[in-house]
Amino acid sequence: MKGRLNMLWVWLCRMGCSRGFGIQSPTDYAFVRYVINEHWPYYAYDELDNLAHNATERKLGRLYFRLANWRQPSVMLRDEYEAWWHAGCRKMRLTDYPQEAMGNRGTFQLARITIEDDADLLLRHADEESVLVVEGIHRNTERWRHIKECEQVTITYDLYYCGIVLFDSHRYKHHYRVNF
Repeated sequence: MKGRLNMLWVWLCRMGCSRGFGIQSPTDYAFVRYVINEHWPYYAYDELDNLAHNATERKLGRLYFRLANWRQPSVMLRDEYEAWWHAGCRKMRLTDYPQEAMGNRGTFQLARITIEDDADLLLRHADEESVLVVEGIHRNTERWRHIKECEQVTITYDLYYCGIVLFDSHRYKHHYRVNF
């Protein structure tokens, strides 16, 4: 009961940042609406929800499923959410080797790290197709600020639980805070 009341309180506090309100860019609005905050049930949710240990892990797993479904990467590093990533993109190959995850171009397509991990290597190997997910961004706000201010980073989404970083060089730098 206490957990549900806490979730309701958090939702009420973040209500002004939900569903893409205030986002002027059609591309960014569509990303928030149809990838980050998509509420329609996907085909794999029922079977994957059993893998989650709590509501936050289920929420992040569903987001990672939608990100993989949207980006359709060919290779990605293994992590504890690999079932969610792979369900979102069945053709994706999971690997244990970072060099293999970089692919032939020397860049990554989709990666997930925690705020404690060293993001500099990934930031140097990002291109316009790269998407970086950083978990625990509010545990170290100085590091999150460093990632947001990097020259190649253009669009960031602060989802409270994690951050999503995009590297589209044709866009102006912008930071969004989204109720996720």
